[in-house]
Amino acid sequence: MKKTLISLLLAGMPLGFVSAQSRLYDNEFDLGDVQLLDSPFKRALDLNTEVLLQYDVDRLLAPYLKAAGLEPKGESFPNWDGLDGHVGGHYLSALAIHYAATGNEEIKNRMDYMLGELAKCAVARGDGYVGGVPGGEVLWEEIRKGNVGKIWEWWVPWYNVHKMYAGLRDAWVYTGSKVGRNLFLSMCDWGLDIIAALPPNKMEEMLNNEFGGMNEVFADAYAMTGDKKYLDAARKFTHHQLYDGMLAGVDNLDNRHANTQVPKVVGFQRVAELADDGDYEKASEFFWDRVVNHRSLSIGGNSRREHFASASDAKSYVDDREGPESCNTNNMLKLTEGLFRMSPEAKYADFYERALFNHILSTVHPEHGGYVYFTSARPGHYRVYSKPNAAMWCCVGTGMENPGKYGQFIYTHNNDSLWVNLFMPSELNWREKGVKLTQSTDFPVSGNSTFTVSTDSTQRFSLQLRHPGWCEKMTVKVNGKPIKTKSMPSSYISIDREWADNDRIDIEMPMKVTIEELNHLPSYVSILRGPIVMGARLDTDAPLTGLIADDHRWAHIAHGPLVSVFDTPLLIGKRSEILKKLNGMKPVSGENLKFSVPGLFDGKYSNLTLEPFYNIHDSRYMMYWLSMTDKEYANYKDKARRDEENRLALDRITVDAVNTGEQQPEADHFMENKSSTSGNFNGEPWRDASNGGSFSYKMKTDGLSDLMLRLRYWGNETGNRKFGIYVDDTLIASENTSGKWQKDEFVEEEYSIPAGLLNGKESVRVKFVSDAGATAGGIFHVRLIKKR
Repeated sequence: MKKTLISLLLAGMPLGFVSAQSRLYDNEFDLGDVQLLDSPFKRALDLNTEVLLQYDVDRLLAPYLKAAGLEPKGESFPNWDGLDGHVGGHYLSALAIHYAATGNEEIKNRMDYMLGELAKCAVARGDGYVGGVPGGEVLWEEIRKGNVGKIWEWWVPWYNVHKMYAGLRDAWVYTGSKVGRNLFLSMCDWGLDIIAALPPNKMEEMLNNEFGGMNEVFADAYAMTGDKKYLDAARKFTHHQLYDGMLAGVDNLDNRHANTQVPKVVGFQRVAELADDGDYEKASEFFWDRVVNHRSLSIGGNSRREHFASASDAKSYVDDREGPESCNTNNMLKLTEGLFRMSPEAKYADFYERALFNHILSTVHPEHGGYVYFTSARPGHYRVYSKPNAAMWCCVGTGMENPGKYGQFIYTHNNDSLWVNLFMPSELNWREKGVKLTQSTDFPVSGNSTFTVSTDSTQRFSLQLRHPGWCEKMTVKVNGKPIKTKSMPSSYISIDREWADNDRIDIEMPMKVTIEELNHLPSYVSILRGPIVMGARLDTDAPLTGLIADDHRWAHIAHGPLVSVFDTPLLIGKRSEILKKLNGMKPVSGENLKFSVPGLFDGKYSNLTLEPFYNIHDSRYMMYWLSMTDKEYANYKDKARRDEENRLALDRITVDAVNTGEQQPEADHFMENKSSTSGNFNGEPWRDASNGGSFSYKMKTDGLSDLMLRLRYWGNETGNRKFGIYVDDTLIASENTSGKWQKDEFVEEEYSIPAGLLNGKESVRVKFVSDAGATAGGIFHVRLIKKR
């Protein structure tokens, strides 16, 4: 194996830039053939190219060298150390993507250096594995033998290695690197060996643990080689718990970890596309519809606390500080690109535009280039940003990649048809046609764009111009002459003709102002101008705690104090009257895309200005607004204000909290468990343990010794529910919740923690142990609070 790898890798040393992008995604133009012109996207791309060069590549490579038994040249990053290795794969993808988009030679040199070091790892191991999972050698052998339950003793290992699979693939896709291709396929063969003996029931059990897009990369290996063994592996990585529901048209997404599901469906789509499989296509389309049309916020992002909320819990979107996760939207755009390849419908481009402009663009800081993890939708909250060589989150990984792909979906092609999907200043070089198309636009300042054709000889092709869903009537002129069209919003206008040099196409799309309700919670709305979410900066005394994140495990969360929604600007009155005022918004002199709205707000917010949400950084902000008629507000405010005050009071005394039964909060708190299960009841997740089983969490104390434990239970439990509650293995309470409250509602119970168990500690382990034959829980929430 080692000799084979050495010969393959030597044969594949980089020989210059040759993209393979169109060979894997047949409707795309190579990134190098779409040049961004001056715009926020171009500035973000240029800045991100500089930021990528600030990362210490040897530290990113350290996990892979360690796993190969080689001496690392740098120390692994400390943050998310149980997931060591995942950002290195993202970084390799980002280098490949940004070299393709910019031609920057320093970026290419880094990519080649990385591939060379990874090749050394592959040769040293000799089995094709190029991964950085800490202690992974033991795990992979256990899985090969069928002991798939062992996977829960590691932190999402398939998810981890998927990032390197994707990085190696992308090195070939975007730069044509044969080293990347050979390493990728060798690692695919290693993966085939690991799962070869696993029967379907063992695969399904293993796939309950987050595995990223492993089905996608195996499908891509099939596309690259035509070898059916890889397509079979992609199908084997089908998680039927999700797939079967989607195929049957059953939305079973409530309270599921969102970014665990989206990459699976990216893989479903790739199988559908490459195998012409109607069932996989149907499942992919149903998932896309449910997430986009029923579970996404106005900015195109989805989830809170990394999980899909139920309809009954929609208010958590505007209550929680942890809003849509950037990774989710990155993957939803990838799924959208794939579905569009199969069926180029405007609905896909409409969503893509919404999510790209409002969420993805907003997650890169325009000055220092830091990346955002959670975009809080709570009125008056804020976001925090990463910095190079610290805070190595998953959204740092996708954040590294995003700017390089800004140009990927502006234009696509299919035979002799050219699709214009996005309105962004750019220049397309359609090499096969000998045509260049330049798009000049100040979008979204206005809805106007001009396209100019450059060609040495006339060329016939069909130009497909998107008529966006947000535009009622779109006007198109070719060389100054109007084109008659009966197109409807969310469709494409087809112009099939001979195109000559200097032909010009002008489009006008009026930017209408609209109000959009939050799904399942119409009392909260966003303001949009065309597809652009208009937000507002809030000047408050509340601090922006942790604005630039450090290496703390939870530094990706904006932990600063919450602001009461009643201390934020409200939209009170009839919607028709509010909309009338919004349509009278006036540009602020000397400001780019800032608007005043006379008469919309009173008092201290009378001078509040609206601007695109993607422009708002380093500030508390408004994305969603409480909006009611005067009568509705009069009936609502007293009780809601008390509830809000209680919620904020609890938040102020909270030191740490765990949403039990939710994947990421439990992983964040290093959960350990035995004979434990989780589920959902009345819209809330829970966890329990049975017959001597247990579960526990590592919780921070901030060095405080005057704390209490606050637990959330269902108030009408039955059966044998006797269990012990421990702090660092010391029993602090014996509990029996069966018949204790006898009421059908949630209850909160508090337990005192002896100061001696807390003195001098920054964290403790809180543990729940069931009696023999009994159940501990269910417990719906765990919280450490300061004594009042």
